[in-house]
Amino acid sequence: MSVKALKPITPGQRGRVVNGFDAITTDKPEKSLLAPKKRSGGRNSQGKMTMRYIGGGHKKRYRIIDFKRNRFDDVSEVMSIEYDPNRSAFIALTKFNDNEKRYIVALKGLKVGDKIVSGSKKSPDLGNCMPLSDIPLGTIISCIEMRPGKGAAIARSAGSFAQLMAKDGKFVTVKMPSGETRLILSSCYATIGSVSNSDHQLTVFGKAGSKRWLGRRPRTRPVAMNPVDHPMGGGEGRASGGHPRSKNGIPAKGFRTRDKKKASNKYIIERKKK
Repeated sequence: MSVKALKPITPGQRGRVVNGFDAITTDKPEKSLLAPKKRSGGRNSQGKMTMRYIGGGHKKRYRIIDFKRNRFDDVSEVMSIEYDPNRSAFIALTKFNDNEKRYIVALKGLKVGDKIVSGSKKSPDLGNCMPLSDIPLGTIISCIEMRPGKGAAIARSAGSFAQLMAKDGKFVTVKMPSGETRLILSSCYATIGSVSNSDHQLTVFGKAGSKRWLGRRPRTRPVAMNPVDHPMGGGEGRASGGHPRSKNGIPAKGFRTRDKKKASNKYIIERKKK
């Protein structure tokens, strides 16, 4: 995986850094695993705008991803590594012996022709999906379940990974991508390896139009608004805006919004660093 800086042959290309897509092996998705994806433009059923700064963007079709990896003990082969417009990570098309095809989130280093499998008592090889109880300590993992059988929920975006730190009874200790350390049931499944496309963070949009292609409209700075529109708006001249906060008045930049009485607080061993 690599990135490339474009030559400034137009003003919009100056400073622009795009993904090299070296790992991609095909540009045609598997038709049987596509689903329509409708855009709301930020409007509700009455046609009224309820979400700001959403609209336009390139048409997309959703790729049906197998987050559960629930064909246990069945070996599948990686057929291709593909681009997915709905996520930052790449996806891998896998095929089982009975010719069933499924998309999974591609792992860093996964190649066409690799054999992967999910289930307990398997070897901790790249791409294999196993219960946390079977994974050796210190292993880099991704696509982790929070509840058994629900499917991957943690560490699914480009370049992200977690690390298995300890095992204690029916729980294991996992260090999250955020730096938080928490307990997860050992019967939950996780995939060996880190997520592909780690260079995604190095890309630079270069121009406003790149955001518009993603369906994001221009965002007005709260300081530039009127007091009726935002708590940080108004003031004589160029006022700084006071304490940073959202449109609903919730403070930002360090204010913790997590419920102090949340039931899952007991599973968090160490909070992420500020």
